[in-house]
Amino acid sequence: MQPVHSETLVIRMDGSFDIESVQVIQSQIADLPGGAEVYVDLSRVRDFHDRAVAMLADVLAATRARISVRGLRQHQYRMLRYLGVTPSALDPGLARPVALVDR
Repeated sequence: MQPVHSETLVIRMDGSFDIESVQVIQSQIADLPGGAEVYVDLSRVRDFHDRAVAMLADVLAATRARISVRGLRQHQYRMLRYLGVTPSALDPGLARPVALVDR
């Protein structure tokens, strides 16, 4: 799904956050221009796999887009911080929901 505004994308996920979930996020942001804004809402996720959270840290580090992640539990928040993700990218409010990708 392409975002309505080419520089903003909202990805909402639910269920289990696993390796496939990270691959969905990675594929959605792969071709975004530098400076694009991506909001990842994980508030409806009921089960986080630690390996997927570690892979998410790699995706966050590799992208040129500005990504904000919301809906983390304390354990996942601490993991991402430990893996070098800046606190400013974690759990800000979701503003301007333009395009949704539901899984």
